[in-house]
Amino acid sequence: MSWETVIGLEVHAELATKTKIFCGCSTEFGGEPNSRVCPVCAGMPGTLPVLNRAVVEYAIRLGLALDCTITRHCKFDRKNYFYPDLPKAYQVSQLYLPICRDGRMDIGESVIGIHEIHMEEDAGKLIHDKGGTLMDFNRCGVPLLEIVTKPDFRTGDEVIAYLEKLREILLFLGICDCKMQEGSLRADVNLSMRRPGEAFGTRTEMKNLNSFKAVARAIEYERARQIEILENGGAVTQETRRWDDEIGESYGMRSKENAQDYRYFPEPDLLPIAISEDWLTQVRAKLPELAHQKRARYIRDFGLSEYDSAVLTRHKNISDLFEAVAQKSGNATEAARLISGEIMRLMGVAKTLPENLEIDPAKLAALIAALTDGKINREAYKETVEAVYLHNVEPEQFIAEKGLLMISDCEAIRQAVQEIIAANAAAVADYHAGKDKAFGFLMGQAMRKLGRAGNPEAVRTMLGEVLNE
Repeated sequence: MSWETVIGLEVHAELATKTKIFCGCSTEFGGEPNSRVCPVCAGMPGTLPVLNRAVVEYAIRLGLALDCTITRHCKFDRKNYFYPDLPKAYQVSQLYLPICRDGRMDIGESVIGIHEIHMEEDAGKLIHDKGGTLMDFNRCGVPLLEIVTKPDFRTGDEVIAYLEKLREILLFLGICDCKMQEGSLRADVNLSMRRPGEAFGTRTEMKNLNSFKAVARAIEYERARQIEILENGGAVTQETRRWDDEIGESYGMRSKENAQDYRYFPEPDLLPIAISEDWLTQVRAKLPELAHQKRARYIRDFGLSEYDSAVLTRHKNISDLFEAVAQKSGNATEAARLISGEIMRLMGVAKTLPENLEIDPAKLAALIAALTDGKINREAYKETVEAVYLHNVEPEQFIAEKGLLMISDCEAIRQAVQEIIAANAAAVADYHAGKDKAFGFLMGQAMRKLGRAGNPEAVRTMLGEVLNE
């Protein structure tokens, strides 16, 4: 009898606020260890937290995007546990009244239930080396949203599809940069096995997976590990496990705690939050266009293909660049062709992450105009695009310095065509014998002779005239 995998996710998204959740310290990534810490986020006795209003608004945005019920009166709770990178020995979180509940996300034919979304503060970071373990508290107090699903996943593919769509929503809402390499998006995987139709089995939790590849590998490993235990007559232990992506294995960290183990109680230093109807209306009115809405608009208004629309919305920076170039050039079709083609190719060669994409849309729009106005050919266009991408050159200056302006002088083109015809008698004979490929060959030779400044339309016209004289 087969086994069924049951998976639930807890995703932690660091919010893109300028300051921390309960103090004015910067949330910027990096910096000298322990340089972005104050008495509040360091947990010093006698300090009082002050809630960052933007954190609440960002939580409402995500809740609305995921069709959640917004808890109009919610509050914070203390989650008590001792861990070296948690200086207060408790974390301010939400257990009893999370800000968002009972949402959903559609993944193809499947519907993934969102159990809740709650606000909380991040812990610090432990740095292990040969001399011991060091603690960096810069991350303490960085605001988090924890998005908790129902155990609705049955395959790793569903999990990855969900994570990709969640990442997309977070990016386009503008509430998280989703830089997994910096830990701003992390997933915990709760997984158990059961026979189809039976009750849920004992689950394990794999913590802080920070890449989609790691999530997929961890799921397959844990699934196989639990099946082997169960088929050998053993029992799965409820525990928290750490995934080692280098060796492709997980190992036990500690027994899995339940809510009562954390001794939750209402946070006494923070007032309850009242979300008014006006505030909710204002947040809803300011919700940005999400990726799936942009894709539909690109297809409807610009006539783009589903493929190009998907490429252009794979990251907010890419769609922002496309829309800026389309608006400035007045040519959405060519802008889409440029971004989804040459720019994406250059990003791949340079290994540029979408979040680090920086290029002046006005320069790309000027290049599109130069191409469509017949000032440069497509070969020169690609060369100049690359120079703009790599070196931020001024397009007009680069084109002039490299001699890329198309030659439209009829006499110069005629002379080049005549020389090609004289040097390729066999191809000329083939053309007159009705072989169409011969014209293409002669055209290529003429363009090669004229170089990057050849005007294809003018050359084609002149070649036809001279051949038929």
